[in-house]
Amino acid sequence: RKQISVRGIAGLGDVAEVRKSFNRHLHFTLVKDRNVATPRDYYFALAHTVRDHLVGRWIRTQQHYYERDPKRIYYLSLEFYMGRTLQNTMVNLGLQNACDEAIYQLGLDLEELEEIEEDAGLGNGGLGRLAACFLDSMATLGLAAYGYGIRYEFGIFNQKIVDGWQVEEADDWLRYGNPWEKARPEYMLPVHFYGRVEHTAEGVKWIDTQVVLAMPYDTPVPGYKNNTVNTMRLWSAKAPNDFNLQEFNMGDYIEAVLDRNLAENISRVLYPNDNFFEGKELRLKQEYFVVAATLQDIIRRFKSSKFGCRDPVRTCFETFPDKVAIQLNDTHPALSIPELMRILVDVEKVDWDKAWEITKRTCAYTNHTVLPEALERWPVSMFEKLLPRHLEIIYALNQMHLDRVAALYPGDIDRLRRMSVIEEGDCKRINMAHLCVIGSHAVNGVARIHSDIVKNSVFKDFYELEPEKFQNKTNGITPRRWLLLCNPGLADIIAEKIGEGFITDLSQLKKLLEFIDNETFIRDVAKVKQENKLKFAAYLEEHYKVKINPMSMFDVQVKRIHEYKRQLLNCLHAITLYNRIRCNPSKSFVPRTIMIGGKAAPGYHMAKMIIKLITSIGEVINNDPYVGDKLKVIFLENYRVSLAEKVIPAADLSQQISTAGTEASGTGNMKFMVNGALTIGTMDGANVEMAEEAGEENLFIFGMRVEDVEALDQKGYNAREYYERLPELRQAIDQITSGFFSPRDPGCFKDVVNMLMYHDRFKVFADYEAYIKCQGQVDQLFMDPREWTRKVIRNIACSGKFSSDRTITEYAREIWGVEPSATAIPPPNLPRN
Repeated sequence: RKQISVRGIAGLGDVAEVRKSFNRHLHFTLVKDRNVATPRDYYFALAHTVRDHLVGRWIRTQQHYYERDPKRIYYLSLEFYMGRTLQNTMVNLGLQNACDEAIYQLGLDLEELEEIEEDAGLGNGGLGRLAACFLDSMATLGLAAYGYGIRYEFGIFNQKIVDGWQVEEADDWLRYGNPWEKARPEYMLPVHFYGRVEHTAEGVKWIDTQVVLAMPYDTPVPGYKNNTVNTMRLWSAKAPNDFNLQEFNMGDYIEAVLDRNLAENISRVLYPNDNFFEGKELRLKQEYFVVAATLQDIIRRFKSSKFGCRDPVRTCFETFPDKVAIQLNDTHPALSIPELMRILVDVEKVDWDKAWEITKRTCAYTNHTVLPEALERWPVSMFEKLLPRHLEIIYALNQMHLDRVAALYPGDIDRLRRMSVIEEGDCKRINMAHLCVIGSHAVNGVARIHSDIVKNSVFKDFYELEPEKFQNKTNGITPRRWLLLCNPGLADIIAEKIGEGFITDLSQLKKLLEFIDNETFIRDVAKVKQENKLKFAAYLEEHYKVKINPMSMFDVQVKRIHEYKRQLLNCLHAITLYNRIRCNPSKSFVPRTIMIGGKAAPGYHMAKMIIKLITSIGEVINNDPYVGDKLKVIFLENYRVSLAEKVIPAADLSQQISTAGTEASGTGNMKFMVNGALTIGTMDGANVEMAEEAGEENLFIFGMRVEDVEALDQKGYNAREYYERLPELRQAIDQITSGFFSPRDPGCFKDVVNMLMYHDRFKVFADYEAYIKCQGQVDQLFMDPREWTRKVIRNIACSGKFSSDRTITEYAREIWGVEPSATAIPPPNLPRN
């Protein structure tokens, strides 16, 4: 237990203060009715102790915003994948060493207490985790920013592997309470559904609606050592007290009260789909619920912006876009556009054209995917029932938009059809991405290659119409959680060499390039990696009952299970290695532990089959005495943020092998890079920019580029050609087909093989040969530890671009029109001026 430099030296006063506070919470708030404290009591006592340090800063930050009245940034997302909060808060407040020391003096173990906390898993993967990184960066950059979303009672399901199959279990993350949130019933707001529209002389009225209440829960979001604490406000659905009572005039009071659940179901559970649109009415309700509650909140704050003032100060909406920026995280909060129009026109009586100008200047849209099955297209009939006024507004906006297109491209009927927000057909649908593009002043992709695809194909017609709208904002990750918190050993040796400035300016990692040939530094980096590997191997042994060789190459692919992410390519490589070992057992092999982790959407049959295949391959390989320690295949069960924090620092090789043109950005790739793993990947998403920063020769890049994929589509992809031509590929596929990996159910994987052979949209076989060859180069380099570590250092040194601080600075300047601030707010114990 050394005093860790980047975590701050623990002052004796701080330690005594933490101990005193901890004991007070333990004694008075937690175990007053019991004689003995449980580990969970200790966790809560520590959480409340740390929270005490947040509250003063939180109040002061909000006062500061009220007095300065800056432009406020509202980040709207249906997902916030926060993970755990305790350690992150200690890191950002500079309290970690004081807490560590105080807890140690009390005879407890800080890490054990941290492990008790439930992950806040209110997201599926990349999109929700990005939102969490962005909140951290916005606070660290001193922006007056708010995250708005839904407080799901059940987050992303817990994954159990039973007999090799995924089984889902509800994630009851609130079961023991959540010490980080504060309910704010005084800000509860009504949200309307159903009803009908009346056009009157005084204007349009939406009447006879069903009301659901939105109860806000606030979570503090601390910046890094700058005393700024922003707010994430999540809405929970509550039935009003008169809910359904008026409908039960026969006196069925009990039934009426039971029916409250129908309203409260809105915030019950997160839809567990990643990159896939599921057109359920409950999901549309969730999307409108968060938007309607949030916009009321935004407008209330806009109107009464001076500190302590609840009275409307502003009644004119001219300045709204100068004071409010709304960022739509994908199309899920797209209803912000018609809802803002409805409030401005119907409620605030703003002129239609003026309202449209205000709406466009306020909203901006981030596109996260080019996969057609992921684009939201809601049936008009569903809108008609649930949101009749919004449907009218969308029709009117679309008419305006099409009139403009028709004027610019007379007679081009096909262009009108392509660009319409309403898609005609058997089932009329609303294309939410088109709504976002016409209703926003900025549209961005999340990596350079992705933004180019957005401009050249997905929204090509819109780009021709308004090229100035389209931007790129390459994603990033917060270096606080993804380096300082999860890899303190590495953060330490970096700080020893270049100081601590990199924590808030990751580009300073470039200074490490001077140490690429420094033998001491090479040895230190290798030592930290080996320690992380030993620690992770011990964790796997304790929690998964698997023993792995810590000297082997840790070859890791962790992400959602999806055909486009090509876990199947990884499987084929594992089988190929296995066959080579079996064929020549005495030959020396570079030992590998292949780890694959990730959840499959519960309704995604092929993804669940892929998990079964991985576990079945592991079953055979791991129990083959010929193989021994040379090769292991491990499926990492229940992959989540807190597991990522353990596996990523231990990885040697990071697999980023999606078909070129399918992964919008990826952020796991960045986490591995900054933590000293080398990347094997295709030229897709942010891999392209990672290769540009570090030099392509310092990554293992293989396979088709976007243009090769397009050319193959033109020519027609024929999987059988590769199967016939490549003996090792054919052997692997034949083994899967014959039941070699599923002896008790030989036909188990027929669907997988059938897909690979006859309708593989993601062309696994086309990249197989290049991938296997590239993996050979990985083996070669791994046998030269010094050269491997030099490449690792170069990768770390060149990863500075991939900080979410850089991403958010670009959003602030180029989309929101605000400037980040480096000045810290004075802490609560000092006067404010």
